[in-house]
Amino acid sequence: MTRRTWLAALGVAAAALVVGMCVTVAYALSTGFERAARQADLPDVLVRFDPARRAEVDARLRTLPGLEARSYRDEVTDVGLRAGGHATDRGAVHVVQGGRRGYAVVAGHDLRASRADVLVEPGLARAWGLRPGSTLDVGTLGPLRVAGEALEPDNVAYPVASAARVYVGRDDVARVFGSGEQAVSLAQLWLHPGASTDVALTQARAQSFGVRGLSFITRSGVRTLVGQAAGIVVALLVAFSLVALGAAAVMLGTAAHADVQRRLPALGVRRALGFSRRALAVAAARRAGGLAVPAALAGLALGWALARGPTDALLATLNEAPPGTAIVGPLGIGLVAVVALVVVCSTWPAWTATAAAPAALLRGGELRGRRGPRRPRAAAAERRLPPSVAVLGARMVAARRARYAGVVAVLGACAAVVLLMLALASLLERLRDDPATLGKRYSLTVSADASAVPDVEAVPGVRAAAARWQLHAVDSFALGEDLRLVAFAGNHVPFEAPPLAAGRRLASDGEAEVGVGLADTLGLAPGGTLGVQLVDGREVRFRVAGVVRALDNEGRIAYVRPARLGAAVDFTPNIAVKLEPGADRAAVARALDERGFPPRRTAGATGQNGALLGVLGDVLRVVAGGVALVVLYALVQALALTAAERRPTLALLRSLGAPARTLAVVLAGAGAALVVPAAALAIALEELLLAPVVAGLAADYADLPLTAGVDQVALVAAGLSALALLAAAWVARRVRREPIAPALKEAA
Repeated sequence: MTRRTWLAALGVAAAALVVGMCVTVAYALSTGFERAARQADLPDVLVRFDPARRAEVDARLRTLPGLEARSYRDEVTDVGLRAGGHATDRGAVHVVQGGRRGYAVVAGHDLRASRADVLVEPGLARAWGLRPGSTLDVGTLGPLRVAGEALEPDNVAYPVASAARVYVGRDDVARVFGSGEQAVSLAQLWLHPGASTDVALTQARAQSFGVRGLSFITRSGVRTLVGQAAGIVVALLVAFSLVALGAAAVMLGTAAHADVQRRLPALGVRRALGFSRRALAVAAARRAGGLAVPAALAGLALGWALARGPTDALLATLNEAPPGTAIVGPLGIGLVAVVALVVVCSTWPAWTATAAAPAALLRGGELRGRRGPRRPRAAAAERRLPPSVAVLGARMVAARRARYAGVVAVLGACAAVVLLMLALASLLERLRDDPATLGKRYSLTVSADASAVPDVEAVPGVRAAAARWQLHAVDSFALGEDLRLVAFAGNHVPFEAPPLAAGRRLASDGEAEVGVGLADTLGLAPGGTLGVQLVDGREVRFRVAGVVRALDNEGRIAYVRPARLGAAVDFTPNIAVKLEPGADRAAVARALDERGFPPRRTAGATGQNGALLGVLGDVLRVVAGGVALVVLYALVQALALTAAERRPTLALLRSLGAPARTLAVVLAGAGAALVVPAAALAIALEELLLAPVVAGLAADYADLPLTAGVDQVALVAAGLSALALLAAAWVARRVRREPIAPALKEAA
């Protein structure tokens, strides 16, 4: 293969690499939950309740309409777990009582009655370095051998979830506590295909009188709850991948067009020898296909390999399953798309270019054929230009107008994607660190009775305090729809006020403000009725006063006052603590602690999801690296083609004694002519198109401006400049190695 062929293959491979990464990330994230649910045999309904006798609960659930199977567990929370140098007191131990499991063993083997063993979730295994054969101390059960890893996609994994979940058999519990009847607190229900979930839920609620602490969540509700961990950021990441894919497609088309333009003299020779336009187009298609298939295969494979690790880590954090061999199908579609794009983009220019006379093709076709009498104004403008070799480079690269526009479009699109990525990274930081993103205006919370509010307000540096209750409920009209109720004693606006999307703030005990996510799900609007089923079985209705753009809980949230909630808020609330402007949060926290109110810092949208944000950052960096390769290739290709077409000019400079630095300056000027308009285009694309479109994905939950800041624009501009200098230096080095005489003969 010639050097130019290698360069063309490199371009196809670079674009295919971006395609491979985007396809891997997008497919894995969009199908991870359903894949894990099938693998784990996730039940249609999960029922949680206070510990009760299994026979008592089973008598109420076994007659549900459409019930296919059921199984029971006992879930014990706040259990101490220890292994190696790791420890947590937030362990959630599931005592498996037999029947269908509802989880998939993805490493090692399942629990065995004859051995004292334990299953751990993949997130815990990854965080603590556990593997089959390791030892885990589980509360009073003592040291247990890790049998394997269990995947259950009904919640996110530790450490994104605060509780680390493990599974033990009832025989392990019996060995420590005796062989008496064990209580259960979790039921898993599988319905027959086609059975109505709403009917089953209605009947279950009617038959469960006397079972305390009852709550239901359906499979669709699980999907929503798991989506909260990644929520908007996963949707934005998929959108980011699709934008990068579009940029790669533009680059492929430009590269193929440039390759045909470079071969115009050879096409002219064939036309002069009698080859038809159709024959030349077919030959171009075959040549492009032969080049594209291996290059695209290599690029797709490399893109998959680079994205697989961070993506699998993200899926493990979400308790979702990686695609495995199923990714071959989407990657195959990507291969067909890349090859088809290269073939079409190579065949069409060959077909249109060969319409010219053979003599015009032999002269180089497009460049000379388009030159006509120069207008006086253009000639005068040329005379006013300074005699700079950098300006010469800019003129050289801009001479091929179609190619120049295509390369600028590719660079601008890629740079706009990078700007979007930087804005998204800033968003992740705000979600993690800034509670104001959620409309939360308080900095600390303390767990204390509502009567302690005056004592908290008396602490120096505290501006105001209010009791805040938070509880889960379900919609009365769609029993499978889970939602979060937030109740403040008094006006909630000074403490927590997501922006209004419609209506007004609540003004009485019978009104509510609902999140846009909840409003869209239930079809609510100002003036409508929100009916909720509380954990104690009572139904409460509120008039919808307004709709707010709340990001918390993916917008499935309602702000109410506690008067109508009754016994459902008969627990110790959190007291929201709003600080005086300029107050030292650490000093206020110490003062609260000294007065017997241990404070907690108000978390952002992701709460304890720092690990998730780190994994998302890894995925962003991998895809951004692929986009940078596309930018570098586009610059190298444009400068290399310009240098090849202007060999006589560059050879003349060398023959007149121009130093190596002069060639580099010429090509750097050509690079500047590409990156300056590309940077301007990138800013416009990100500001006017990408940011509004991608922010629209989050519009149902919050106002999240994704416009890039000045520092981010400066960083991208500096990156483009650095890549242009790198490409200019590489091409200049190649030019210096070529002999001068043959190039001068071309000009003769």
